[in-house]
Amino acid sequence: MTNVYKALTIAGSDSGGGAGIQADLKTFQELGVYGMSALTAVTAQNTLGVQGVFPLSAEAVSAQLDSIGGDLQPDALKTGMLFSGEIITLAAERIQRYGWNNLIVDPVMVAKGGSPLLQLEAVQALQAKLLPAALAVTPNIPEAEVLTGMTISGLAEREHAARLIHSMGPRYVVLKGGHDDGTAGVLDLLYDGQSFVYMEGPRIATRHTHGTGCTYSAAIAAGLAKGLIVTEAIRVAKDFIQAAIEDGLGIGGGHGPTNHFAYGNRIRGALQ
Repeated sequence: MTNVYKALTIAGSDSGGGAGIQADLKTFQELGVYGMSALTAVTAQNTLGVQGVFPLSAEAVSAQLDSIGGDLQPDALKTGMLFSGEIITLAAERIQRYGWNNLIVDPVMVAKGGSPLLQLEAVQALQAKLLPAALAVTPNIPEAEVLTGMTISGLAEREHAARLIHSMGPRYVVLKGGHDDGTAGVLDLLYDGQSFVYMEGPRIATRHTHGTGCTYSAAIAAGLAKGLIVTEAIRVAKDFIQAAIEDGLGIGGGHGPTNHFAYGNRIRGALQ
């Protein structure tokens, strides 16, 4: 019998389908991984912005995680929008209780349109409870600034921020460079506690980048679920999100979603 690789996303729902658990499950599917989910909140949103955030109770979140823990062992998992310190603490406790490994933390804090998706009091819980359990954390520059309390404006400051975040517990820090408009390309930084690896890709002039962080971190988790080492999972994830941005769908009147079909279409086209 063929081995079924499984990945779990603990995140919020995006009614527009571009981010959150919708993006995660699409990414898992495209990369050949069976996806499972535990919802933390329901959002009313589209490409124009977030019209409402409706968090689930801690009881509802814990029941979902216990259902997964009692039957379906994930090979990897990721967290996205966790909303509150209570949910972060709960998720960290369940991850430890069930011995789930290969945790990728995407510290979702603000939506593309600027709406806050993480309560301020939750940042401390994220630092103290979840990051020590993480194999990797994938902040963008604004999220890294919140986590470290510093302003990041150059490569030296990015490296310093990565060191500070690494000291909070994760084994790897992937500091994404998409928000640094001062660079011609997009320069992501990978830090393992000893050395830095820079991963550069072309910058695409498009407003359709909604859900890039969710998709990137989900692709890393998918790779880990399939047994890839961290660096290889990150490389595949970067290729996946680059294709998703380059071959955009162009839907919606605002920050549209990326194309989750793109990476698979390219591989299938190359095999023909």
